[in-house]
Amino acid sequence: MSELEEEYRLEYFEEEGFERKECPSCGAQFWTRDHERETCGEPPCEEYDFIGNPGFDEEYSLEEMRETFLSFFEDHDHERIEPYPVAANRWRDDVLLTQASIYDFQPLVTSGETPPPANPLTISQPCIRMQDIDNVGKTGRHTMAFEMMAHHAFNAREDLEDPEQYAYEGEVYWKDRTVELCDEFFASMGVDLEEVIYIEDPWVGGGNAGPAIEVIFKGVELATLVFMCMEQDPDGEFEMKDGNSYSYMDTYIVDTGYGLERWAWVSQGTPTVYEAIYPDMIEFLKGNAEIDHTDEESELVHRAAKLAGHMDIDEAEDMETARGEIASELGVDVDDLEELMEPLEDIYAIADHCRTLAYMLGDGIVPSNVGTGYLTRMVLRRTKRLCDNVGVDAPLDELVDMQAERLEYENRDTIRDIVRTEVEKYRETLERGGRRVEALAAEYAKKDASIPTEELIELYDSHGIQPDMVEEIADEAGADVDVPDDFYSLVAERHDTVESLEEAASDTDARFEDLPETEKLYYDDQQRTEFEAVVLDVFEREDGYDVVLDQTMFYPEGGGQPADTGTLSTDDTSVEVTDVQTEDGVILHRTDADPGKGEFVRGKIDVERRRQLMRHHTATHIVIHAARQVLGEHIRQAGAQKGVDSSRIDMRHYDRISRDDVKQIESRANEIVMDNTPVTQEWPDRHDAESEHGFDLYQGGIPPGEQIRLIHVDEDVQACGGTHVARTGEIGTIKVLSTERVQDGVERITFAAGEAAIEATQRKEDALYEAAEVLDVSPEDVPETAERFFEEWKGRGKEIEDLKEQLAAARAGGGGGGEEVEVGDTTAVVQRIDADMDELRATANALAEDEKIAVLGSGQSGAQFVVAVPDGVNVNAGEVVGELAAKVGGGGGGPADFAQGGGPNVDDLDDALEDAPDVLRQIQDA
Repeated sequence: MSELEEEYRLEYFEEEGFERKECPSCGAQFWTRDHERETCGEPPCEEYDFIGNPGFDEEYSLEEMRETFLSFFEDHDHERIEPYPVAANRWRDDVLLTQASIYDFQPLVTSGETPPPANPLTISQPCIRMQDIDNVGKTGRHTMAFEMMAHHAFNAREDLEDPEQYAYEGEVYWKDRTVELCDEFFASMGVDLEEVIYIEDPWVGGGNAGPAIEVIFKGVELATLVFMCMEQDPDGEFEMKDGNSYSYMDTYIVDTGYGLERWAWVSQGTPTVYEAIYPDMIEFLKGNAEIDHTDEESELVHRAAKLAGHMDIDEAEDMETARGEIASELGVDVDDLEELMEPLEDIYAIADHCRTLAYMLGDGIVPSNVGTGYLTRMVLRRTKRLCDNVGVDAPLDELVDMQAERLEYENRDTIRDIVRTEVEKYRETLERGGRRVEALAAEYAKKDASIPTEELIELYDSHGIQPDMVEEIADEAGADVDVPDDFYSLVAERHDTVESLEEAASDTDARFEDLPETEKLYYDDQQRTEFEAVVLDVFEREDGYDVVLDQTMFYPEGGGQPADTGTLSTDDTSVEVTDVQTEDGVILHRTDADPGKGEFVRGKIDVERRRQLMRHHTATHIVIHAARQVLGEHIRQAGAQKGVDSSRIDMRHYDRISRDDVKQIESRANEIVMDNTPVTQEWPDRHDAESEHGFDLYQGGIPPGEQIRLIHVDEDVQACGGTHVARTGEIGTIKVLSTERVQDGVERITFAAGEAAIEATQRKEDALYEAAEVLDVSPEDVPETAERFFEEWKGRGKEIEDLKEQLAAARAGGGGGGEEVEVGDTTAVVQRIDADMDELRATANALAEDEKIAVLGSGQSGAQFVVAVPDGVNVNAGEVVGELAAKVGGGGGGPADFAQGGGPNVDDLDDALEDAPDVLRQIQDA
């Protein structure tokens, strides 16, 4: 009996005549009005019962179903909320992608720190669940991209001693009303409520837990009702399925999820959810791939679709076994069934993945090697491989654009450009990675072992090589590959998390717990640089002191802005402030001496440093705003560091920033400076700010609290805690110093503002004038002159190489004084030529082309050897070099036809060459 059993004994169930039963197939506990029912109704315990037999009074498209749901809950006193982006890391720092509607309200609302945008509320939230990727196309019901229609209510216990500690009070509604609303919505669809089943399934996630109910209708789960009311507690009375103990929270939340796609599917009764939600695209893909079924095949597909629930990777033993069970039940050969179904499953997955990509790219995610960018790239490459497998030859950017158009994204040109760029990168990666697969396959074939899963994942991570491609190459090498059914889920698992930040409490120094938060005067007047304050406490450190004041104008390090420096003075002493940090709201001034606890001090900030930091911080806002105007709306900050001499900003972008781009960004940025527009701040309610400006507010991080500080510069608005100039004209000028790619998908712009920009420009001019003086030309003629000199230098280098090759050929053809020995049926030339390695290699190649073995040595830079062997000669060049190099105290090796190596002992070079004939014969005999 479940410890939570009482949580499921609802008054509503009792009033409506429900009966609690246990499924004989899977053991699940469920509630039903149908007293004759035996199983829980969910696959694999039952098959889909609505295919060809729609379960609602009417058929609904996605758009119609979404509107019907939202309108129903609006009519039942819920406020409609606009959906959030699929990139959850826009407003939270603990996850990457939005996987459920409750993600929109975590952690600030669910913890009670801030109020929800409405209470109760309803929403239809686009989501992406990477863990479902391997099920897509196979089960008939799984989609990686989906909309979670939902209604939420946020409640707080009414018996709290301090109810105002949370941002909402009292109960809106709880379990009984939630189930009642679910029933009422089903009834509004014309459903016989005796067919609706409620399965008990306790929920655990992110340190919270609670009872939950899966809602099953005609064999498919259409909704989940979660009642989040517990938090992890080592002394808690409830032990949940994750093995941890939980106790009740002060707040409790209704968290529901109704799968939009599945509701539309059940209303239409199509064989799979994909025909219901992507009908036009499925037909296009089938036509493009020339998939055309006979009436008999279509009938078999229809029958197989009802059993597709057995193909769930999370439930089935393995896909091969599951396919065999379905074939057996249908009375057909499993190979025939697989040949029929696999192309269709690929088509379904392509359609779903294209919608996933449209969501990701439409919301501004840029493909890269980390975070959401990695997940986007993974989906894109898998989609391309599926297209190749099934024979879809339509460009991938066109396929993604079909979905982007349906989703009404405005950045469709950028989406297509990104897809085209990524497809080209993928081709280049495959060319490089294929050689690695061949070597790996040969290695495991030699061991007579299968290539393990970890190697497959690493191949995918590093080279983008899909597992079926590894299978093809490995098969040619005689190696086995065992690809797990959930391969892509395993890959996503590596990247679908954000490293958890340490709890603030664990870092908090106990010495500061009883001190009040420091009043931040720098927000009241950012231009002011002197103030008066009282020293609340002084803490000795190894290299100085931490001084806590009741108020301060000193800005502590944060948001990429360095701390202010300056002095604190009393009537008797003056101490240097070398650094300023903040700890749990208490600002610590790090000083070289103790000003005295309780003393009245005068603070003075280093004015020039502060002004330059303000210029650079405001310029950072301007540069990224200008970059977005030049490069596109997908540009988002990936990191920034402000300084006195220069600053840098990292931004997510799928291509390199060209010189022309830089000039345009620089010009636009300086236009804003010259417009001398006011730089203003405001402290609006968080929800109001997000509603008006979107989640691009959080370019530089996600601040806590109900009110957030917004900085307005021109048309740019960002949540920011830094110090800024009063008007853009105070910046003076902005000069881009350099651009570089810091990682795939992230470009860095380094720039200077104000006096630093002038100094940086002068340094570049000095370099130009020095170059002009060396070249004895005017500065304007430096590029042309440098290009001419470079071309002449390249030409001379080519002439030298040609002469070396001619010399090498002459040496090879004329014998050149080398010793000729017979090695089997082949002549070998052993010779010392004190030349550089390029010349040695050229001579060796010339001898090999003349069907001779070349063993050449040089003492020009240590003792060096080059060995070249003609095709068809049974001598391993790598082994010969290894033996000879050992004789001079070194090593070397290489392929069988060409190798090089050496050592430090030049005095032993001649002796080693004298032994070369014997070495050649020994290796040939071996």
